[in-house]
Amino acid sequence: MALIVMKFGGSSVGDAERMKRVARRIVERKQEGNQIVVVVSAMGDTTDDLIDLSKQICEGTPSAREMDMLLTTGEQVSVALLSMAVQSLGEPAVSYTGWQAGMYTEAVHGKARITDIQPDRVLKSAQAGSVVIVAGFQGMTTEGEITTLGRGGSDTTAVALAAAIKADLCEIYTDVDGVYSTDPRVVKVARKLKEISYDEMLELANLGAAVLHPRAVEYAKNYNVALVVRSSFTQNEGTQVKEEAVMEQGIVVRGIAYDKNVARISILGVPEKPGQLAKVFTALAKEQIDVDIIVQSGVIAGAADFSFTTALTDLDKALAVIESIRSDIGFREATHETDLVKVSIVGAGMVSTPGVAAKMFETISELGVTISLVSTSEIKMSCVIKQAHLAEVVRALHTAFGLDTTEQAYVGGPQERR
Repeated sequence: MALIVMKFGGSSVGDAERMKRVARRIVERKQEGNQIVVVVSAMGDTTDDLIDLSKQICEGTPSAREMDMLLTTGEQVSVALLSMAVQSLGEPAVSYTGWQAGMYTEAVHGKARITDIQPDRVLKSAQAGSVVIVAGFQGMTTEGEITTLGRGGSDTTAVALAAAIKADLCEIYTDVDGVYSTDPRVVKVARKLKEISYDEMLELANLGAAVLHPRAVEYAKNYNVALVVRSSFTQNEGTQVKEEAVMEQGIVVRGIAYDKNVARISILGVPEKPGQLAKVFTALAKEQIDVDIIVQSGVIAGAADFSFTTALTDLDKALAVIESIRSDIGFREATHETDLVKVSIVGAGMVSTPGVAAKMFETISELGVTISLVSTSEIKMSCVIKQAHLAEVVRALHTAFGLDTTEQAYVGGPQERR
């Protein structure tokens, strides 16, 4: 008997029929002799709909606490309905909110991190023979405040819970049947990977690949959770995410990711004094604003310019922070650019293979596309370009690094290919 965590995203439970299909999938796994714990997201676009509703109610920025109170209701609807669907198929089931399942988080609203899991109630119910259905994306502080884990938080809930209960396997079900070499909606001949290393998957997730949340991959790597990504609509074999993945001969780049949530901020005319950059990035860090690529130009007439990227969703807050320290820094002006996208190539084989950067730059330049910023590490390389060129650049890189296949990738429900 195996203890299995199954996670289903919002598209997998988007309506009543999909909910019933998921219930049948769960019961099949249960009747194979397994103990089953399920983590589920809100149905379809529920979270977005709730956010839109809050904007209709509140003209300004709504309370972060009340937003968490509102958004967690989406998953509570899902777990209750899915539990009913499983019960209707003759199997016992019980639904729990994140806090009922023992999920404790830091006291941060909107993007809290899990600090502790006390899964006794979950384990007791599973051992008693019930399918346990847990609301993803949510938890509670030690003071009893409800929190959310941010976008993709249900992945994190599933993997963290799998680690806490020492599950034999954690399956992430989505609308694609595995991890692909790039977004199959952009490249129809994307390659499905049989397996991928934690490090490669973590880079792809951090760089914009939406199939797994970065924190979920971190948990899987840190606690050696056996992780599989597969489709909730088919029985196709998925992708294993593991410590060491077998490298295909001749394939140096394993995947191509892109991130549209990118803004570039430039601070011009910064006086040349020690500690100027530290002041800027310390102020941004205090406001929980992450910074990615940083580039500084040479010093001219005692002043320098530097640019960095941040999330487009953090742009207004970042600009406000920078303006608040203008008198302390003494810079001339701050500008920003928003019609950008970050395209990245990832592969463990890149570190020992010369010419990868040259091929990436040459491929992009042949399209007549200008690269604004570049960032590299041992297993990834990122370029910031104009968003209008996204699709053609991703397709060209996919071909250039030998990732194209002869078969079209599977995306969406049964019979649906794009």
